[in-house]
Amino acid sequence: MNPRLGLLQPNPFERLRGLLAGATPPAAMAPISLGLGEPQHPTPELIKQAVAANLGGLSRYPATAGEPALRETIAAWIARRHGLAPLDPATQVLPVNGSKEALFSLVQGVLDPDEHDAWVIIPNPFYQICEGATLLAGARPYFVNSLAARGLEPDWDAVPAAVWAKTRLVITCSPANPHGRVMTQGEWKRLFELSDRHGFTIIADECYSEIYFDEAKPPLGSLAAAAALGRDGFPRLVSLSSLSKRSSAPGLRSGFAAGDRKVLEKFLLYRTYHGSAMSNVVQAASIAAWNDEAHVAESRRLYREKFASFFERVNPVLPLKMPDAAFYFWADVRSACPGDPEAADTAFARDLYRAAGITVLPGSYIARDAHGVNPGRGFVRMALVSTVAEALEAAGRIRSFIESRAPAAARAAHP
Repeated sequence: MNPRLGLLQPNPFERLRGLLAGATPPAAMAPISLGLGEPQHPTPELIKQAVAANLGGLSRYPATAGEPALRETIAAWIARRHGLAPLDPATQVLPVNGSKEALFSLVQGVLDPDEHDAWVIIPNPFYQICEGATLLAGARPYFVNSLAARGLEPDWDAVPAAVWAKTRLVITCSPANPHGRVMTQGEWKRLFELSDRHGFTIIADECYSEIYFDEAKPPLGSLAAAAALGRDGFPRLVSLSSLSKRSSAPGLRSGFAAGDRKVLEKFLLYRTYHGSAMSNVVQAASIAAWNDEAHVAESRRLYREKFASFFERVNPVLPLKMPDAAFYFWADVRSACPGDPEAADTAFARDLYRAAGITVLPGSYIARDAHGVNPGRGFVRMALVSTVAEALEAAGRIRSFIESRAPAAARAAHP
């Protein structure tokens, strides 16, 4: 077996299952999961209809590069969404089986497995595929902490010059998982300058880009940031997006990679061996999805309603910060969990499940100890992915849970 498999950390949800093992929630309370970031809005009918109407495509092998019609549709969507000149569908766009698959395989395609001292820079906390893909490609992850004290901005300037010199890849996520922060134009400018100096590639995971709260202010994307700086051809930059979150279709496994044609040319070669061509049926459904914005706007409306109602009920007892985008609350629970602040996130998650039947994800499970701190410790991620009614029910239970603990928290603060 590949010995690098031994470097992989346990999956956060395996750790969560272990944490909750033996904890029995009240029988009268139906379980509510705010742990898994799986969109649960109904998949739009237009996608289902496109699947049903194109089942004949199952009789043909799909092309790894995708059908021209899909690539043209994606290129047109990118231009509309980000205000860009049209990308070349033949060389700057590649369909992928969701951003997760693309992120993992692109890391394998970019890195040289014989270069054993190469770094991949990853914001911390982070999506676990970033670390796993790096380790299995033979590189070393270097974690850049995103601390609440810095407004959750990754501290790029804290990276030593010697690390930048050996960096071959930077992976960003904006809007970010787990806290929803959106990178600024200034940050992108800084990363592009570093990429020019050291020659590393940037993978920009933007799978949450279409879940935001102000219709007049969609999140800035990496391709738009590059274009604004005159970076023609998007040198050493690949943007990833997906229909999973945008169109509430996580089971479709459909997304795209777009950007530097030189990187995508090699990535396509990798994928012809990787065996990851998108089904013709899924391609047809994807064309329907990328061509329609009405269902996306309706989904955002539901998220706005959920977040506003949840915030109104929970914020008085557990201070919350509205994210820039995405569907997570990143909540500091140290004040609500008397005892060891280093274990507040795991204690809160376990006690909340036992008392109220609600699952949340401890922040320390999706971060690593780096530079003397684990930036997820003391925080929990709450995914508001289900119905408005379930979000309201969860908010009420969480508020009651915290209010019931207030005397203990007060005693711990003032012994």
